[in-house]
Formats: sequence, C-alpha cells, structure tokens
Amino acid sequence: MTFKFKQFSVNQDRCAMKIGTDGVLLGAWTPLINNPYNVLDIGAGTGILSLMLAQRSNAEQIDAIEIDEDAYEQCVENFEASPWGDKLFCFHAGLDEFVDEPEDEYDLIISNPPFYTDDYKSDNTSRDLARFEDALPFEELIEAAALLLSDNGIFSVIIPYKEEERFVAMCEELDLFPLKITRVKGTPTSEIKRSLLAFCRMEQNPQIDELVIEISRHNYTPEYIELTKEFYLKM
Repeated sequence: MTFKFKQFSVNQDRCAMKIGTDGVLLGAWTPLINNPYNVLDIGAGTGILSLMLAQRSNAEQIDAIEIDEDAYEQCVENFEASPWGDKLFCFHAGLDEFVDEPEDEYDLIISNPPFYTDDYKSDNTSRDLARFEDALPFEELIEAAALLLSDNGIFSVIIPYKEEERFVAMCEELDLFPLKITRVKGTPTSEIKRSLLAFCRMEQNPQIDELVIEISRHNYTPEYIELTKEFYLKM
C-alpha cells in the first residue's frame, strides 16, 4: 500500500482516505506567491499535502493535525521517512483542540476537507469519519483559517463544485476573499466536479480558470501533466 512519488513515498494502509487526485491536485496547485515561512495542514490523513508542500516550498515549519489515531501514526511515519523530516510535525488533535490554544499564525493553511454532505453512510466507520462533512464542518474549517491565518497568508482548499458558492460566501463573511479559483473537470465534456479555492485577507479580482484532467482514459492534458509532473513518477 505504498504510493511512490518522485521525491518521497507514502504508506497508506492504515488511513481511511487513500491518496487520490484531489489531494495531489491541491498540493500541486496551491499558490506559494507569499513564500510561506510556516504551513498548517488541517486533516492531514497520510500527510500527502504537507509532503508536497515541503517539496515545493521553502517553508521552515509545516504543522499537520489529524484526529484519527491510525492516520496520525501513519502520517508521522511518512514524515519521518521523507527527506524533510526535520520540518514536518503532526499533532494528534481535533481542529477544535488546536484552535483553543493557538501557538502561531500561519502563512499557508491547506485542507482537503471531508465533504460528503449526503446522508448515506457505509459500514466502515473510519472511512465515514474521513469522508463526511460532519467530521469537519466547513464552518469550523473557515473559522479556524480566519483565526490562524497571518496577514499575508493564503488559505487553500479543494471542495465539490456544488459547494463553491456557499463556501466562498462563508469565507467572505469572515473577511477571507478569493485569490484564485480553478474548476476541475475529468474530461472536456464532463461536468465540473471540483473547485480549487485559494483565499487571502485582501479583497481583489480573483484569477478564475478551468482545468481538464484527461482527454481520454489515461491520456492526460498538457495542463494536468504540467501541474503534477514534479510528483507523479510517470508524468
């Protein structure tokens, strides 16, 4: 159950949420224009986002929080096995605990939040916890970002496209404004499935674009290859 990238590997046998396109997209896409000194990864899972940002950025400190014990232990192992073990830290905590005693403000806050808002649940409780929005409501995530983000910080997420309007409105209520929006489609003819969103504290005209992943099965678009080629072995 090891997922190999160009500069690091990720074990995921103990994590309910496996590595998928969403996480890799978010880790590769997230803007680093403010050259972040420190990063917070909320709901780290395997630690994939923290590891990607360790590779991409000059950040000195990357903190991750993970509530599920198995995922937390696996995340720590993945951090320690990586080339950047000295600057990656994972905390076994819920977001509410972490926010109660904030130590730092962060220049980048990143999250691939659990977002199944439907009432359907499966028989696998840890997978459900990882997948359902009641494990981390958007409200709680946005409030934490508004509290912990530095003045020139960036808050970056990937969510279902159908939730984009609501999420942006909730952020704006707390003075977090869109900086960049990329809407993701599987193929040129498919519906938009995901929104990559980056927010900052200054109101501005956001850069808005669209990303198509595949032209046909395993025939990736030049844009997707360009975005992920530093990570995927076969790109």
